[in-house]
Amino acid sequence: MTIRKLFQQEQPRRAFGWGDVVVLLGITALLYIGVRLALQAPEAVQGPDISLSLHVLPWYAALSVGRMAAAYILSLVFTLVYGYIAAYNSRAEQVLMPLLDVLQSVPILSFLPVVLLSLSAILPDMIAAELAAIVLIFTSQVWNMTFAWYQSLTTISRDLHEASAIFRFNRWLRLKWLELPFAAGSLIWNSMMSWAGGWFFLMAAEIFTVGERDFRLPGLGAYLQEAANQGDLHALAWAIVTLVLVVVLLDQLMWRPLLAWAERFKLEMVEDEEPATSWFYNLLDDSRLIERLKQWSWRWSERVDGWLGQRLGPVELDANMPAHRSLPFSILGALVIASVVYLAYQAVILLMAVPPAQWGLIGSGLLATLLRVSVALTVALLWTIPVGVAIGANRRLARWLQPMVQIAASVPATALFPAFLLVFLGLPGGLNLAAVILMLAGTQWYLLFNVIAGASAIPQDLKYTSALLHLGRWERWRVLILPALFPYLITGAITAGGGAWNASIVAEHVEFGGDTFSIRGIGSVIAGATASGDYPLLLAATLGMIVAVVAINRLVWRRLYLLAEKRYRME
Repeated sequence: MTIRKLFQQEQPRRAFGWGDVVVLLGITALLYIGVRLALQAPEAVQGPDISLSLHVLPWYAALSVGRMAAAYILSLVFTLVYGYIAAYNSRAEQVLMPLLDVLQSVPILSFLPVVLLSLSAILPDMIAAELAAIVLIFTSQVWNMTFAWYQSLTTISRDLHEASAIFRFNRWLRLKWLELPFAAGSLIWNSMMSWAGGWFFLMAAEIFTVGERDFRLPGLGAYLQEAANQGDLHALAWAIVTLVLVVVLLDQLMWRPLLAWAERFKLEMVEDEEPATSWFYNLLDDSRLIERLKQWSWRWSERVDGWLGQRLGPVELDANMPAHRSLPFSILGALVIASVVYLAYQAVILLMAVPPAQWGLIGSGLLATLLRVSVALTVALLWTIPVGVAIGANRRLARWLQPMVQIAASVPATALFPAFLLVFLGLPGGLNLAAVILMLAGTQWYLLFNVIAGASAIPQDLKYTSALLHLGRWERWRVLILPALFPYLITGAITAGGGAWNASIVAEHVEFGGDTFSIRGIGSVIAGATASGDYPLLLAATLGMIVAVVAINRLVWRRLYLLAEKRYRME
């Protein structure tokens, strides 16, 4: 919802529109291009030798963190630009938000072989593998950050917008002094979730092979897989210890200082009794070098403010981003639409090669996976809401549990899945239960981190007011906590649902110990088509998953999102 719509009469909105059609055609065209390029990839690729020597672990950890950092920088830039345009341009929002629904629902684990093979057809093998790994991690990090940024922009109270209009802020000053500070807490918590989720996909990216093509990359993920394949428990234990150490260092040296710094941006009349603290942040704050860097940055900031102030006019209260149209852009748009329609037509021809029996398999697989995703989300909601509120509302508890949560979220579930499989195969419903557990392990953290962010954002004065009114526990949850959490829960549910559908690819089709274990589901269809190189079936199954996830987002989560924007803004 745009800012203009927040202050005007609400208009009825359709569940589906032309934006959805354009977006689906565009994604279909991109998938078709990838499949065509994949057919031109080299027949064999020789990957690197992965050493299990302990002295290479620091270097492998540095390589993995570097890939994660590159993907995160791309994610942050994408988030700020994409979310801003979607929040303030009503015309662009009609396309960008459906596109965001589609992009976060694309099963990247099924599209990874297409990306890798496409890049290897035009780039050297190692460069293609590195770029594909960064793209895969990017797709695991960016969507929840973008949804969180968009949610923050569309839930800023009218009072704050009026204040920015009174002070004659231009778009740059409003971004700097209102929007980024308002969204700081949510962005930081979702950034932590993005890094935690990135480890899950980092392992998949570093160990990827397609037939005779070996696209493995040296890093912690490849080290973990090699140690597991060789049964070297000593090396496996040291790799997990290294991963945990990296997570703890990132928590102490980056995330905890950022949370302590973001305390200054909380909107509350009463100061929190136990604000977030960080020894490293205090250390930096006392540094003279940092003080000089602050002064230098402030001087540059003032120059940027002055330069942009001369070129950007103040933003009115109900202002929207202008939608400029010119002849060159109209011609370019027409060419893009024509190209998309042509490629979509070619994709349809490729889809006609899929026999009716396989279409039936895709349909039944979608229903089976939907049931598992629903169970996983329900279980996740049952435990993440109380635990997230406890962590977000209790600073003492957060000091102990926050690092533990990050460690648990960062350990790649795919590394532990073989152990889960051995346990559950002997139980009733074996692989079905194991698949739900793996989906839960890969997606529950999206909900937890958003609940923590929502609980942390509840103003202290509202907590005091509920105590003065002697509200009981249930009344406090009904009147204060659940309404405050509602926008964050919807954001977490959208990204967790997309993650669960993605995780189905590795949860429903497993190769372990020389045996293949498979159950009915769309993830199983995608994994089987990837393994056999059946590109028409892979394209059909991938599009089927995209359509299913987009339909759920538009019919269920999007409507709840609008409800959160209208009724549960903090103002």
